[in-house]
Amino acid sequence: MLNIADTLSLWLRKARPFTLATVVGVSGSAPLPPGTSLAVAADGEAVGSISGGCVEGAVYELCQQVLQSGGPPVLTRFGYSDDDAFAVGLTCGGELEVLVQLVHPADRSHLTLALERAAGGRPVAVAQIADGPDDLIGRTVSVYGSCNAHSGSLGRSREDQAVVSQARALLRAGRTTRVQVGGDGACPEKLTLLVHTHAARPRMLIFGAVDFAAALSQAGAFLGYHVTVCDARPVFATAARFPHADEVVVDWPHRYLASTEVDARTAVCVLTHDAKFDIPLLRLALGLPVGYVGAMGSRRTHDHRLVRLREAGVPEEQLVRLRSPIGLDLQAGTPEETAISIIAEIVADSNSGSGRRLSQVSGPIHRRVA
Repeated sequence: MLNIADTLSLWLRKARPFTLATVVGVSGSAPLPPGTSLAVAADGEAVGSISGGCVEGAVYELCQQVLQSGGPPVLTRFGYSDDDAFAVGLTCGGELEVLVQLVHPADRSHLTLALERAAGGRPVAVAQIADGPDDLIGRTVSVYGSCNAHSGSLGRSREDQAVVSQARALLRAGRTTRVQVGGDGACPEKLTLLVHTHAARPRMLIFGAVDFAAALSQAGAFLGYHVTVCDARPVFATAARFPHADEVVVDWPHRYLASTEVDARTAVCVLTHDAKFDIPLLRLALGLPVGYVGAMGSRRTHDHRLVRLREAGVPEEQLVRLRSPIGLDLQAGTPEETAISIIAEIVADSNSGSGRRLSQVSGPIHRRVA
């Protein structure tokens, strides 16, 4: 639901009832992940998407039925139709489990706050009951990243504690996923949750204030990264040269990296081409729990760099993490093409993709979700 947080928060503030259809389960190949939602207001206005178009019409009709009847949440499944690929079904071959529920603004004050936080870019997680007792399905509990506060309740204290604990853990990890809680002594009721998370933007740290960095910062911003450009030379590291970066830092690269926060979603891109910057920076970066470390340069530069890194004591198990020369083989010639090459490698690494042409690989196009 956080994919349409801005519109939903506006509807709730205006006391506008609506039905919310949410992908709560995916099996096989499907175009959109769990947590994606479509909402329909009483006047027929719709926002969002749950399948990229495959089953949108059928879900829209179901939303209108629930809105008119005022009935309980409806859990339905859409899959591939072998007989007619244009019938209601997913032509990509996967299956979607969709929860359709009526949302009354008067009953969802905590949801308004959560959606407003998400629309404003602040961290929040919303745990939605996807399976369990009938009276709990569709209920939500929200937790907030800047403090230990939460809002909303299932009306059962032990279940609330279990849901809040799980939602907070997933918010720290920045993951939207389906999980189970309960079914034990601490929480007897077994519940299936879909935890929607809006975490802080992942970071892209670009070292080297060069033309390639300008193009890469624009591409990174387009993908939603919080982009930092860092260079020790103040004449080159200026905000005017990098208008798409969130911040431009004048500092020695390794010193800045040692002082800033990183996590498993952070991408470190080293474009400096200078050993006095590269070696201490890469020595540090390869030992950090970041998601991607890439360095620009020719194959000769890469070979020399590996020798220097080994001399600096970097172990082999860390060196295998280094993506160098940086990027995929697109035969890129311009800074903009090179930026696409780098971004493509980062996306492929993040999703465990092969980086090959889709026309040359078999199997589903979309990532499978267990």
